[in-house]
Amino acid sequence: MIDVHDLTKSYGPIRALEGVSFNVKSGEIIGLLGPNGAGKTTFIKILTGYLQPDSGHIAVGGLDVQEHTRDVQAQIGYLPETAPLYPELSVQGYLRMMADLRMIPEDEIGPRISEAVYATGLEAHLTRPIGQLSKGFRQRVGLAQAILHRPKLLILDEPTVGLDPTQIVEIRHLIRRLSEHSTVLFSTHILSEVEVLCDRAIILINGRVKADARLADLAATSDAVVVLEREVKGAETLLKQLKPARDVSLFESTDGYPAYRVFGKPEAGDHLTSEIYTLAREQDWPLRELRRDVRTLEMVFNELALASEPASPTGSLELAGSALPDGSEEEVA
Repeated sequence: MIDVHDLTKSYGPIRALEGVSFNVKSGEIIGLLGPNGAGKTTFIKILTGYLQPDSGHIAVGGLDVQEHTRDVQAQIGYLPETAPLYPELSVQGYLRMMADLRMIPEDEIGPRISEAVYATGLEAHLTRPIGQLSKGFRQRVGLAQAILHRPKLLILDEPTVGLDPTQIVEIRHLIRRLSEHSTVLFSTHILSEVEVLCDRAIILINGRVKADARLADLAATSDAVVVLEREVKGAETLLKQLKPARDVSLFESTDGYPAYRVFGKPEAGDHLTSEIYTLAREQDWPLRELRRDVRTLEMVFNELALASEPASPTGSLELAGSALPDGSEEEVA
């Protein structure tokens, strides 16, 4: 659905994107993550045909964005962080206006509006002015206009910001339903949203793709956690002597039992846990728990952000988006 190859974009001396390449299959829900100035906004603007890249290739549905801009835009539904709404219009009037702008045939406008309204749960609010709706329902109106023309690609930029917990859950369910018919690119700085909604995460830092993998693969490690019923003398030394192990650290588990995190060598895979089990059985250890360790998306993100931190003049990275007054994305150089 999306084919990006060696995409670059600069604003004068500031390089917003550098050598960005990845592919997105139809039907995927992709989380696009990155700190301030990472290049997310610039990428979305190029993807939607609003900006031209300096070099590289980007295609949507097999169509080059630069050569077939209008055709590509016709395939895209876009909900920016601040939905493009007119508070004085009713929900129905606004959607009718958007249908006209999308050049939906007159005989299809009614069914399309009905379809979008029922998909977003706006049936009881059709005649209300948008300005009188809560933020959650205004967000639904923004989603309704984004799916009105049945897009093949749905781009959502921070769709749950400012919503209460109940509204967030409702929007999550809605996005999952929409993904049955559209590929979804989900840009956010809320990592938990990506973990709940997305199949795969693409992490941009300083204009480069630092990670591109399914969430299960990002969470996987070659490390293991061993929890014992009581302290065992010499356990740490024996664990360090295992061939797949590169280091061991002792910590206290949440329920107060002695625990060891055994850091596996990159090639260890599942062999580390099996060797630990064999060792525990041979030594007759009071084994309480043995599992392969996992990383959260937050841990992965922080590792990548810290590795790139020297490039930041402030020494810190925020999980948010920002833009310069002229619309070009600020770069954390």
